[in-house]
Amino acid sequence: VQLQASGGGLVPAGDSLRLSCAASGRASSSNVMAWFRQAPGKGREFVAAITRSGDNTYYTGSVKGRFTISRDNAKNTVYLQMNSLKPEDTAIYYCAARPATVVSYSIGQYTWRGQGTLVTVSS
Repeated sequence: VQLQASGGGLVPAGDSLRLSCAASGRASSSNVMAWFRQAPGKGREFVAAITRSGDNTYYTGSVKGRFTISRDNAKNTVYLQMNSLKPEDTAIYYCAARPATVVSYSIGQYTWRGQGTLVTVSS
């Protein structure tokens, strides 16, 4: 599986961005999908995940109510809608996939990881 993330950019605080992660190879409907991020000087942290059917979603506390993860299995694409962005959301955002039925909050549990897309939020 190859994952290609896109949609990052430079925005002012309070603005919105939508990230996309296009998967090729194994059908994305077979995988739990997730977004992680890595801020400058920090480790990679879990942001959001979605089950294979899309029925269940999970978020880290700092983004709940502002970010929404969704998927379109027909297009093999996962999205991360980010609203009310804050400077502390500045990071490289990565998508990841694991051939499982349950979500994991650890990037080490994801078999495939894409290259990141940079999100910069100015104050």
